[in-house]
Amino acid sequence: MFRFGVDTFIWTEKFSEKDLWIIPRAKELGFEVIDIFISHPETFPTELVKEKIKEVGIEPVTTTTLSKETNLISPDPTIRANGVESLKKIIDINVAIGSRILGGVNYAAWGYLSGKPRTEEEWEWSVSAMREVAAYAQEKGEVVISVEPVQRFETHFLNIAEDAVRYCQDVGFDNVKIHLDSFHMIREERSFRKAVEICGKKYLSYVHVCESDRGIPGTGLVPWKEFFTALKDIGYSGPLVIESFDPSFEELNRLCAIWRKFAESGEALAVEGLKNLKAIAQEIGV
Repeated sequence: MFRFGVDTFIWTEKFSEKDLWIIPRAKELGFEVIDIFISHPETFPTELVKEKIKEVGIEPVTTTTLSKETNLISPDPTIRANGVESLKKIIDINVAIGSRILGGVNYAAWGYLSGKPRTEEEWEWSVSAMREVAAYAQEKGEVVISVEPVQRFETHFLNIAEDAVRYCQDVGFDNVKIHLDSFHMIREERSFRKAVEICGKKYLSYVHVCESDRGIPGTGLVPWKEFFTALKDIGYSGPLVIESFDPSFEELNRLCAIWRKFAESGEALAVEGLKNLKAIAQEIGV
């Protein structure tokens, strides 16, 4: 049985203490999982989030993105070291709040484009840094670092499932796996089924169920039946989380290129999407 979740981006750009109400709201709307985006680990209200999750009884996962100051593929070793330390802080937050998944663009700065294809040197920089983070995560708890391949306009480093699998293999830690997002897949993969099969149950640990235009899931071009059937066939048991953004956001809109609303509100988008995705899942028997 699929477990559907919702991302805090539906309501807020930077999750803080004022946003704690989102956690019970997600549960009220019928979601079993909440994905909390951690943009600034140094100010994240860890203890309050931990208490609220326990009170509500919802499964937490987290996502993050690296910046130019924490870029694991920067030529500057100091910046790469900053990235490692930032990810370690986020691992600590995950352990504290009971999250077993840290997804997102956690292998390079989100939006950083060198203007040329990925180099072997960049690959080694990121792999080496991720080994240190993965080892730390293993020491601290049961946190899986799920690397998210994203479209070519957001990174030149990991765009497709095949490269993400090679990345996981080169890092060489069992707690480094893959986060697939259907919004990015429809731009970069040739086949949803093949992408899922390439990851397989061994590597696929997290999925974002986003429509081709980041609108209401089930109303666009994503081949949901093919995608869900492939997930069912490999025995995928992780969360499936709806993510979208609002044009009023400040930091994220340039990178996400969100210039219009896709529903009356983010919440309306998530609720309608959940209904659509549950119906599709029921059709294929999951």
